[in-house]
Amino acid sequence: MANTLGIVKPDGVRRKLVGNIISRIEKAGLIIRGLKALRLSKEQAAKFYAVHEGKPFYRSLIEFMTSGPVVVMVIGGHDSIDRWRDLMGHTDPARARYNTIRREFGTSIEKNVVHGSDSATTARSEVAFFFGDDEVLPKE
Repeated sequence: MANTLGIVKPDGVRRKLVGNIISRIEKAGLIIRGLKALRLSKEQAAKFYAVHEGKPFYRSLIEFMTSGPVVVMVIGGHDSIDRWRDLMGHTDPARARYNTIRREFGTSIEKNVVHGSDSATTARSEVAFFFGDDEVLPKE
């Protein structure tokens, strides 16, 4: 049972969607194992999204992710990475399935309300970026 990272992006926090998103996670049978609200510095955002450096959207992504508070979560449960990605929906809200978070609340590819790790390797790295081992509830 791997953990994965979830982020409610500034647009989701600004629009008061955090509770709704957490409710969907829990209703899907996933477990919140860590949770915190914070505001990313430009340096933190640049380091977290370094994989996208040089891409046309990189600078606007950094600006957006530092434009307001975010909520970061460690999400656990059986097959949590794929289940969280399924719950989020496609990166482009217009292409996401109905009843997914991004389809219902996203307004653009960039302002798509949530982030999730795309693999077990990425999940380990991303969780460790925001959470120390003592900040994550143990697997039951």
